[in-house]
Amino acid sequence: MRKKQLSIDDIKGILDAEGLVVSTTTIHNICLDHGFTHKLPRRSKKDLVSIAKSNDVFEKLEAPRSKMITFSDNEEFMAPSAGVMLFLPLIQKYGLDKAIVESSYPETKTISKLSMILAHVALKLIGTEIYHHDDSWCFDRSLGAFASLNVLPKGTCMREYSSSITREQNIEFLMTLNKIFAKHGLFSDTQNLDYSTIQFYGDDLGMEERSSIRREAVTSFQAVVAQDNDSGIITYSNATIMHANQNDVILEFLETYYKSTGQTIKYVVFDSKFTTLKNLAKLNSEGVKFITIQRRCKNLVKKADQLMKNEPKSVMIKKANKHSRIVKYSEDKTINPAYGDCELRQIFIETRGTNPAIIITNDFDLKASAIIKKYSELWLIETTISEQIHFFNINKNKSAASLNIDFDLTMSVFAFNLYRLLARELPRYEHCIPKTLNNIFIKTNGTIEITDDFINVKLVEKRHKELILSMINRCYPNGCSIHN
Repeated sequence: MRKKQLSIDDIKGILDAEGLVVSTTTIHNICLDHGFTHKLPRRSKKDLVSIAKSNDVFEKLEAPRSKMITFSDNEEFMAPSAGVMLFLPLIQKYGLDKAIVESSYPETKTISKLSMILAHVALKLIGTEIYHHDDSWCFDRSLGAFASLNVLPKGTCMREYSSSITREQNIEFLMTLNKIFAKHGLFSDTQNLDYSTIQFYGDDLGMEERSSIRREAVTSFQAVVAQDNDSGIITYSNATIMHANQNDVILEFLETYYKSTGQTIKYVVFDSKFTTLKNLAKLNSEGVKFITIQRRCKNLVKKADQLMKNEPKSVMIKKANKHSRIVKYSEDKTINPAYGDCELRQIFIETRGTNPAIIITNDFDLKASAIIKKYSELWLIETTISEQIHFFNINKNKSAASLNIDFDLTMSVFAFNLYRLLARELPRYEHCIPKTLNNIFIKTNGTIEITDDFINVKLVEKRHKELILSMINRCYPNGCSIHN
């Protein structure tokens, strides 16, 4: 092998493939004993390819083409990502597979829409960063089995499929999910809304320049997410917002929520830059209670200072990091011409900065302390958006295989909601974030056996085995049969 100009690493690779375990040190000593004392000359990539072809020692592995699983061929294989199969009982329990089948998402000639959507979701569930880096998952049979495929489609197929998805199809799918979750009683009377500027690293596909966290003008998109206050389920997302229509997003959200659930929202909590006072007047006329922050000006700061000089009240609130703090506040009423003739309730909160925070609301029934606590829970959705960015990697949408951004966010929302459903089935883990749940329960391997009648998943032993088994039994006592 050394005479064929193969390096020590090349020789070791060939021997390992033949089952001959020899260390590189032993190979080096053998070469020295036979007079090969000099290093091989530096070779270009072209020289290495020609040497490999002439010696016929390297075989290029071609990833198989994706196709639907057929149960006629009985087989058993190793499953590096077998833990992702734990989401199938949840999909069965809530009928989410039927929601995908009945959606208007397209399908290909060889792959059904259910398999295509589950293929995207599978990569989100394991925290895949960049889709065109498909060498890490294109041979993973367990991810393919999750989507009823032999293997997942390649990154190029993912990109081409997402390019055919429209915003209307995404919002229709989200509305179907809301209808299902509402039937299971997962929604409360309060929805928290927030948006985040997420930097886009790919080609400029009609993006706008916005201020990032570092106050720099960067090419980015603005993602809006609405989350139920109690269950943590995300009920709405939108990544198609431009400067021209950003003030009306809250009106679209209320309309889609009512159409999908048939329920009206009692409270909406959102950031001060979310909409205008004119739109707040519309919410008030429709009987929707809102809680938001008013933009500060010199007159409001002076008014706050005067009120805070009196005897302010105190309330303890929870922060996003699960710690608590005590804040002081005072309240007053005001009338703003942009809002109309109705009064607005102002609550001035002492902050650690120089200027106070000013909450405005049209709710005059709740105590001020309760309103402050409701607004403080908006910080939790900011944590959720952070999880979307970091675990589901919605800002890793790079140019070589950039997905439809709104579709990518919709799939992230779907994956996040699956993690929330999983957390609800696991006692003592109800408030864990997706990354924690993934590390404890999902990141595990095993074997998958396909027979004529079923797919048998054998996971390796984990210390939380009893929790996992009880979750599966509660979701589907007689086994898991996914609608396809």
